[in-house]
Amino acid sequence: MDTNKRDENMVRITTPELANEFIGTQIKALREQIGDKKVLLALSGGVDSSVVAALLIKAVGDQLVCVHVNHGLLRKGEPEQVIKVFRDELKANLIYVDATDRFLDKLAGVAEPEKKRKVIGAEFIRIFEEEARKLSGINFLAQGTIYPDILESGPVKAHHNVGGLPDDLKFELVEPIKFLFKDEVRVVGKALGLPDNMVYRQPFPGPGLGVRCIGAITRDRLEALREADAIVREEIEKLDKTPWQYFCAIPDIKSTGIKDGKRYMGWVVVIRTVNTVDAVTATVPEIPFATLCTIRDRIIASVPGVNRVAWDISEKPVSTIEWE
Repeated sequence: MDTNKRDENMVRITTPELANEFIGTQIKALREQIGDKKVLLALSGGVDSSVVAALLIKAVGDQLVCVHVNHGLLRKGEPEQVIKVFRDELKANLIYVDATDRFLDKLAGVAEPEKKRKVIGAEFIRIFEEEARKLSGINFLAQGTIYPDILESGPVKAHHNVGGLPDDLKFELVEPIKFLFKDEVRVVGKALGLPDNMVYRQPFPGPGLGVRCIGAITRDRLEALREADAIVREEIEKLDKTPWQYFCAIPDIKSTGIKDGKRYMGWVVVIRTVNTVDAVTATVPEIPFATLCTIRDRIIASVPGVNRVAWDISEKPVSTIEWE
């Protein structure tokens, strides 16, 4: 029997009732698998790892140890939300690692997109390994693997960056949502009581803002990106119908602006909004011009170093959704 294949008779989880039934079944299965041992989870704050964390808290309580690594490339307020929801509200055993300086020092001068990804992924693995070695009695490693990950890249969810842990850390995998599709994971997350802004969190690349701060990352441009991105998300979320994904990027270029009657060079913020079903192709929805103007005015007024705002209306193909 293929243990990585979804049962063709499995009912899709589309209602709170079905979600609660799934949660009950998984809590029982998790308790049987884990027993009185401890389980480790890399908690990114994304919907997949958050749902796994919430399930495990219900199943085994403080036998779960969550590690949240802040690599300095998260969106505004995300580390704080993870701490608030899991440590403060759900009383999770949460280890928070602020590794911002460590990551940004490693990324200094690195401009090639794939090299940036490799640096971020490798450093994440090393930090997670260091934290794992500080702990004793850990027998299990939980992962937010979902069914598309199995279909696309095998049973280990590579973009959670735990697939490269050394062999001597002989953890047994715990993957309670590995047969669910993303929409089902969201229904389960709602049933578990996770906040909407976590359950319906937009897709976010593993390297985070590292691939939206185009070219070699500098701390000042990264911070400008983080602030501008928060404005873009806040204003677009006011629309009656929001796009599938919306964010911004800051290319490694400068444009001429005028300030206090003098010319100066500043960064360009590029707004990106797309609609898609499968992320293989994507279209660009109309955004009210008034909304774009509000975004422009807020960014120019409050984000240091930015003097120009543009809107990327390129579709996929030929453009990709992300810039890098």
